[in-house]
Amino acid sequence: MGLNLGDLQLTSSAFEDGDQIPTEHAGDGEDVSPPLEWREVPEGTREFALVCHDPDAPLVRGFTHWVVYGIPGDVTGIPRGGGGQYTEGQNDFGNRGYNGPAPPEEHGTHRYYFHLFALDAELGAAAGLTRLELLERIEGRVLEQARLVGTYEL
Repeated sequence: MGLNLGDLQLTSSAFEDGDQIPTEHAGDGEDVSPPLEWREVPEGTREFALVCHDPDAPLVRGFTHWVVYGIPGDVTGIPRGGGGQYTEGQNDFGNRGYNGPAPPEEHGTHRYYFHLFALDAELGAAAGLTRLELLERIEGRVLEQARLVGTYEL
């Protein structure tokens, strides 16, 4: 199994890698997804999938905030509040779409990993996949992956 390392880059105009996610993108703010952009897409990309996951949540598998797939290979970003034009999976709040950072009060700083996967095929998957179901579906299909990490604390 390869590491899928490459030149794919994921950024946001809302926050830098490792910095705090603005409150407007959190559960105690507007709870709207941040704008995301990507570049250096590998040749042969047919579809993108995106996951936002908090590994610091006090749960065995962490907490997933967003699952999006069915993003065409020629797309280079998702605007603020976007994602609904693609296929959205189920987050751990039990919703489809984005729900932002909402760590337990006084639980310290949590990290939110936005993982972007460039895939060599179109999944054709129905809406509602969980993070783990999506990861199982894309196993062996990932050309490259990139990540952007934001933090949040209440």
